Amino acid sequence: MSKLALHGGKKVKEIPFGTGKRFGLEESRELLEALEQNTLFYHSGNKVKKFLSDFNDLYGVKYSVAASSGTAAIHVALGAAGITVGDEVITSPITDQGTLIGILYQNAIPVFADLDPYSYNMDPESIEERITHRTKAILVVHLAGNPADMDPIMKIAKQYNLKVIEDCAQSYLARYKGRLVGTIGDYGCFSTNDFKHLSTGDGGIVVINSGDEEDFKITHAFADKNYQRFGKNVQKDLTYLAPNYRMTELQGAVGIAQLKKLQHICAKRTEYGDEITNGIKGLKGLHPHKVEEDDTCTYWFYMFQIDKESFSCSRDEFAEALRAEGIPAASGYIPEVVYLNDLFQKKQAYLNSHFPFELSDVTYEKGSCPAAEKILTTSIRIPVSEFYTAEDIQDIIKGIQKVANHYQLAKIKAN
Repeated sequence: MSKLALHGGKKVKEIPFGTGKRFGLEESRELLEALEQNTLFYHSGNKVKKFLSDFNDLYGVKYSVAASSGTAAIHVALGAAGITVGDEVITSPITDQGTLIGILYQNAIPVFADLDPYSYNMDPESIEERITHRTKAILVVHLAGNPADMDPIMKIAKQYNLKVIEDCAQSYLARYKGRLVGTIGDYGCFSTNDFKHLSTGDGGIVVINSGDEEDFKITHAFADKNYQRFGKNVQKDLTYLAPNYRMTELQGAVGIAQLKKLQHICAKRTEYGDEITNGIKGLKGLHPHKVEEDDTCTYWFYMFQIDKESFSCSRDEFAEALRAEGIPAASGYIPEVVYLNDLFQKKQAYLNSHFPFELSDVTYEKGSCPAAEKILTTSIRIPVSEFYTAEDIQDIIKGIQKVANHYQLAKIKAN
């Protein structure tokens, strides 16, 4: 058994991970064309329109709307879906706060469903248990490029007459039983910030899956102060409150070039993530990132879990040992489930107010989503990049195998 690098042994990974440039001449040309239009306003220029058209072609959808961020995209979808004061929206407790902001901006109340322990996505049975007379929508988070179990979720939504909004910020070109995530619910929301599969610096997209023109117009207007900008006809008669979440021509220009690279980026991440799973799935006490056989995961990151009783180390010590081997491992994903944050514990969305929480009897106790809470104490996260090499992936696998075998053997000897 090789000595761990943590204990003075030779590191598994001594050659730096592969890197690359995300932006190049393609983006530069598009940006120059945007500037030469002499306008950077989305309605007057052609870049945002072209970006959305290309996106629609890639995803096989009729309508989409650009937004200023992924957070904004979710808010726009919620607004277009008619989510309003006192409504309840069921979502995931392991997510970025961007999933939650739009719910609260609509003065609706987030409700958290528990997760599948190994896919890290929402458990349909738990979703149904959370439904009340106030429930109006399910906001599904496809975490880390992994599709949630959409068939039972859509069945529940139909049964209870609920809207379904898909948060696909981390899941470009991921497929659920062959269908692209973001095209299954009523709305699909995407982020184009600098930390996603493609980047426009910041930005977002809302897909309108009804294919209904009126639904599209409502969604489009909700991202633009409720202004109706279609062709040369612009109407500014305000009928209800809507934010200003417009995407600029500069973002659209970069998006056009980035979108051409997306299929390669996602295919490479799928290849690498699946390869890691195949390399570690036989290790006792270790649970790979669970992806169903008929699904395609595009791995915004790779996360596996350890059974602590199988090793002579803690989860954090396991991650530390991997880092010593040259593998960039981190403990968990977010520090704790989002409902344990002060915002929910103090029920304070706005300073000096408990609104809208006071409209509902929803509570946020520790232990209410036990599987989700356990995930964050037993999981180890490893970045995946399309710029990695085949050797990099083999080194990740070797590093995990080395650390797992060492601490398992130590456990056996201790007993």
